[in-house]
This record gives sequence, structure tokens and C-alpha cells, in this order.
Amino acid sequence: MDEQLKMLKDLTTAKGIPGNEREVREVFENYITPYADEIIHDGLGSSIAIQKGSEDGPKIMLTGHLDEVGFMVTQIDEKGFIKFQTTGGWVPHVMLSQKVTVVTRSGEEIIGVIGSKPPHLMTAAERQKSFDIKEMFVDVGAKDKEEAEHFGIKPGDMIVPAFDFTVMKNEKYLLAKAWDNRIGLAIAIEVLKNLKKEAHANTVYGVGSVQEEVGTRGARTSAHLIQPDIGFAVDVGIAGDTPGIKPTEAQSKMGEGPQIVIYDATMVSHSGLRNFVTDVADELGIPYQFEAIPGGGTDAGPMHLTGNGVPSLPITIATRYIHSHSSILHRDDFDVAVKLITEVVKRLDKETVEKITFQN
Repeated sequence: MDEQLKMLKDLTTAKGIPGNEREVREVFENYITPYADEIIHDGLGSSIAIQKGSEDGPKIMLTGHLDEVGFMVTQIDEKGFIKFQTTGGWVPHVMLSQKVTVVTRSGEEIIGVIGSKPPHLMTAAERQKSFDIKEMFVDVGAKDKEEAEHFGIKPGDMIVPAFDFTVMKNEKYLLAKAWDNRIGLAIAIEVLKNLKKEAHANTVYGVGSVQEEVGTRGARTSAHLIQPDIGFAVDVGIAGDTPGIKPTEAQSKMGEGPQIVIYDATMVSHSGLRNFVTDVADELGIPYQFEAIPGGGTDAGPMHLTGNGVPSLPITIATRYIHSHSSILHRDDFDVAVKLITEVVKRLDKETVEKITFQN
């Protein structure tokens, strides 16, 4: 396994739901620190790696979020079954009978499974309807409530999907939990690594934000701290290349370059910045795809509303099966996104940022 794949494995294997991102933050900082002049944090726990360019150059914020969709223990019933709260957007049909890890306050990891009623005991009507998340529970193999509590499980403990990082038969395809949004963190790390070797006019902030999955909260606080001149959110996007998805719903395909998001539910992307980025891509022959996501948003949403307003753009990676236990992306899209963002930042300076700002 090469060094980059090891980084991707370490990031996706780390466990961190919204509000409990410490383990992921430690992995992120371990990899990004060699390319930063300073690491600071906002009050919610977002990690901000600062790489300094010219003293009076623009501030460029490049953000991926630390957290992943998961669950939180809310109560333990008398039989030792765990009730939970979802953290992030889940739909019932991807959850039942899936393996999970409960992480206690001490850091102990306890394997469990999201319980389900056997089909043999279901009526015909029950088999046809979706199971209510409120009726689900996690079975950790405890004989009763007392034993579950003896395991160290308490309300507030995080529950994380359990899944191994896998390089598939076609080695360009990578299967893992939490690509949303450990791939964004990996892109931020690799961009700062590239820029460390280059002279550039900017101060670049590689941010691992917290609590994105429950309202893009860490991006709001970290952007308030940074007060950037330009903002990029790097995240996953929808891959429309699987059966059942219409081109009118999602048109991007894995392996055909990063997605330039022109619109989502939280923002209209800044047209001046969008045009600058696609002009750089066209100049260098870097592939990309346009995407609109009317039903979701990224950390660019709060970033673009910071201070007096910040030209911002989401750049995403087409990913299959997001907001489930496991998802797939294409390694070429990761590599190309890193190259594109690196080249964009190299071409930014105070004068260029001023021109971009008023081309909206």
C-alpha cells in the first residue's frame, strides 16, 4: 500500500460523528502538520492548518469536514438494547442489520449490529413498508441493561458504521466508510503538500471543520475566525452512474473529474470564482463536471456568508452510496481535484482576488 493510500485508509478508518471528532482531528493533524506553519482551532474543535505565503496576500480557506454520519446512544432498555439518535441524514433501508461500533467514553470499541425483525415474522404489509428509524436499536450482545452499562456504554456515546477500507479489483475504485468527508480532508492535505514546494502569494488555511453533517456548524465558526477572501469547500457529491438514477437527477460519473457545483440548497456559487477555476482547468486540460445539488449543501454555504461575504465554491468528488455504511469513489478524481485546486491557488494573488470578487 503506497503512502497516499495509507493516508486515505487512516482517515476513513478513524471514527468521528458530529460533536465527537477528536480521533479524526488527530489523524488529520498528523498528516497536515508537516506542510503548515501553524495549527490553530476554533471553539467548536475545527482544526485549522495555516500555510503562510506573502504577508499581505489574500486568505484562501480550503475546507473538508471531519465528521461522518453516524449515531449517538440515547438510552439503554432493560434488556440491554441500545436506542439511538441519528447524527446526519439517514434513510431506513440502508441501516438494518448493519454492523456498527459503539465507542465508550474510555475509548473502548464495542461491536454491535442494528437489529431487525426476521422476515419470517413479518406480515405481507410489513414487508412492503419501510422500517421506522425510531423503532430501531443496536444489539451489542448484552444480556440486560446492567451488563450493557458494565461495558461502559452511556448516553452520548458515539456509534459509528463499521466497515473496512478496501482497494477493489479495479484499483482505481476505493471502497470505505466515511468518504463523506474524509476525501475532503485528504484533498486539503495534498494541496498544502503541493504548495509547500511552491512560491505563492497567499495564506492558505487547510481546515478540518466539525459538525458539518448537522448544519455546517464548524465551517461557520472557523470562517468567522479566519475571515477568508476566497473559500473552497471540498466534499463528496452524487455519482449518477448507477442503475436507478436518471441523468436529470444526477449526471456526474466517477472517473471523469471533480464536480464544480453551480448551485445547491445553501448557496449559488460565485460565478467569478467558478469561471476562474474552470478557466484554469481548461488551460491545463484538467477534466471536470458541472453539478447542481438542490437537496443538499456543503461548508461553502456558511463560508460565503462570513463577514461582508466571501466568494466561495464547492468542489466535490462523485461518490456512490453516500450516507450509508460504505461508499465508492475513483482515485483519479481525487488526484485531479488536488491538481486543479493547487494550480488555482498558485494563480491567486491580491489583484486577482479583487477581480474575481466583482465578476459575480
